[in-house]
Amino acid sequence: MRIPFRKMHGLGNDFVVIDARTRAVAITARRAAALANRTTGIGCDQLIVLEPSDDADVRMRIFNPDGGEVEACGNASRAIGLLLADERGGRTRIETLGGMIIAHVDPHGISVAMGRPKFDWDAIPLAYAMDTLAMPVAWEDLADPVAVNVGNPHVVFFVPDVDAVDLARLGPLIEHDPLFPARINVNVAAVTGPDAIALRVWERGAGLTRACGTGACATAIAAMRRRLTGRRATVTLPGGPLTIAWDDSDTIIMTGPATTSFAGWFAEDDYPA
Repeated sequence: MRIPFRKMHGLGNDFVVIDARTRAVAITARRAAALANRTTGIGCDQLIVLEPSDDADVRMRIFNPDGGEVEACGNASRAIGLLLADERGGRTRIETLGGMIIAHVDPHGISVAMGRPKFDWDAIPLAYAMDTLAMPVAWEDLADPVAVNVGNPHVVFFVPDVDAVDLARLGPLIEHDPLFPARINVNVAAVTGPDAIALRVWERGAGLTRACGTGACATAIAAMRRRLTGRRATVTLPGGPLTIAWDDSDTIIMTGPATTSFAGWFAEDDYPA
């Protein structure tokens, strides 16, 4: 059987999107990892599967290149908002494992209401109680991070120069540290001007990517909590900028671009479940 897909990206964070709302597609960790493989598969940072939802317009499932299913992906949320914009009248309610989010077409791209951040240590989750605004922990020169859950767990380190951090080496060490029982996304950030942040992200289960929407949200919220920026900031990743606002209802609003690269199909038998 041929299974159609779309290749999409947000700031270079790329996705294979399978619409399984009308025809079920079996997705296992093995199949997800095979499709995400850039040498022998289609290649992507995340595999996105759309399914029917009783509570929203669509259910979005997110699989990392290692085959693991995760709770949230901000860039993919914008991509799905773009994909379904005409069908849903420009506003799409999306069910995820991390909670309900709402995407809508904005003059500046696609805006996504990502929900409210969580700061309690057991909501991150951490292995034991501590102050999540200034965690008394360090990995070499990376110290005193902020922890926040924005649908998935993040730890944010503020540094003088994001490019000076060997994130390819330190990222996996922190991701798999026993302090983080669900593992963690690792962000290194520098405040570069009024309400401006530079960011690099080591994504849990994916590694270094050109952009991470939830990482931008988590980092902006961490900066706002530490009063390093106002309640609206531009976060610039290697793939480009995102605008993050924390509104009066404590909801995170992320705005940025999304693009369809191409459409295609694959033979189900080529990627066994």
